[in-house]
Amino acid sequence: MARVYLEDISRRFGSTIAIADITFEVPDGEFWVLVGPSGCGKSTILRTIAGLDNATSGSLFIGDRRVNQVPARERDVAMVFQNYALYPHMTVAENLAFGLRMRQAEPKTIRARVETVAQSLNIAHLLDRKPRQLSGGQQQRVALGRAIARQPQVFLLDEPLSNLDAQLRDDTRAELKQLHQRLGITTIYVTHDQVEAMTLADRIVVLHQGKIQQIADPQTMYAQPANQMVATFLGNPPMNILPVTYDGEGFQLAGRMIPCPERLRSSLSPGQRLNLGIRPEHIQIAADRPAHLVVEVAIVEPLGRETLLRTHSIAPEAALVNVQVAAEMRLKVGDRLPLFCTPERLVLFDPATGNNLNPA
Repeated sequence: MARVYLEDISRRFGSTIAIADITFEVPDGEFWVLVGPSGCGKSTILRTIAGLDNATSGSLFIGDRRVNQVPARERDVAMVFQNYALYPHMTVAENLAFGLRMRQAEPKTIRARVETVAQSLNIAHLLDRKPRQLSGGQQQRVALGRAIARQPQVFLLDEPLSNLDAQLRDDTRAELKQLHQRLGITTIYVTHDQVEAMTLADRIVVLHQGKIQQIADPQTMYAQPANQMVATFLGNPPMNILPVTYDGEGFQLAGRMIPCPERLRSSLSPGQRLNLGIRPEHIQIAADRPAHLVVEVAIVEPLGRETLLRTHSIAPEAALVNVQVAAEMRLKVGDRLPLFCTPERLVLFDPATGNNLNPA
């Protein structure tokens, strides 16, 4: 096991900057997730750690060793790819043992590790089969098992669940978390799926256009995003971003006022224009409370245990507002609803920079 430390790592492909000045440290034994939209640089970071790409500048440490010039095969990391990359002519047992054989491990050690890994991943009954005889989920477990059998210092996973169907992805995600809790291997996981990021990570690194936007534990990042990009990327449905004006008491929007909590007032000036962020689950129908907004329902999306409403505030400013309501509520397009926004849950962003004006 080992820490992984990236210090001002950049990677350029010609004139294109894939990642710029990336700095973070994954402590020994932690599970970190790199997340962001396609093309943000997350896979480039993973490939750089693995040694499949070389950093243009900066320093990379695994443990206390600087590994910039160390070949991939000598870095003692194991990587699992999106496409499994199993050898089709080998059995499951042979695939699991391949990395150990390449390192000339003792036959007794190879057998013991293959059996142990196969049992832990529930694939012991598949050891004699070839990859073409396995389902997608079984192939993914074999790919994970091949990496685990090596007992590397660092475990790298590049969108390993993206080819699985929804139910199998959920099951395998839970197995991955249990596996990490049991083995304690330093793990860096790349995904574009925010649910995987939130459920798996000790800490999340959000990337955009090759730069780090925020590093935090899932709950902190969800409640206090560093900027609007993070706020709207994490969360499904995303955080509402509403253009408002502060009047000294609250935030004016569409002829209504959303009260300003005391903790935010000291940093604001009357007349200041802001972007106000609030999660859909922190907006309720104002049954017996003052209405901070009145909206008209544009789309109704039943989700089973709840219903998502896509609404817009009544003119003159038709701000888009996502609201979650109880599944029992029977609403239709065109209904008008008074809404109550929980003041303590408001987040304020600078309209020019997108940055959180009151970070935790």
